[in-house]
Amino acid sequence: MRIFARFWFQKEDKSYLGVGRIDLLTRIGRTGSISKAAKEMGMSYKAAWDSVDIVNKLSPTPLVDSSNGGKGGGGSKLTPAGEEAIYAFNETERVKNIFFDYLDQSSDFKELLERLSHLESALQSFKPKN
Repeated sequence: MRIFARFWFQKEDKSYLGVGRIDLLTRIGRTGSISKAAKEMGMSYKAAWDSVDIVNKLSPTPLVDSSNGGKGGGGSKLTPAGEEAIYAFNETERVKNIFFDYLDQSSDFKELLERLSHLESALQSFKPKN
């Protein structure tokens, strides 16, 4: 049996970071350009710019720093907070995959429920104590 799930982070009840925005940030970091990153993803520059603007506004510090064009040309780069956001998202994705790989070993719903019960018991020790 296979189980699938996607996750994303929300801030202030708004979609903040998900697979698409992390992909965009990663490409901006690699290319140094919102325009090039958007083109690689098959999205408009405006859609990419709007996404960057949203994540920058929702973040305590900007994730992308952009400079206007001109004689030396413009560009965009990830800030340390942007690199940290990508890393945190990817690590959360990695742990999610481990969890679902474990659940995928279930052959039926009864076994799935048993696996979940074992996990719940194991996770009790990680709950913060009030």
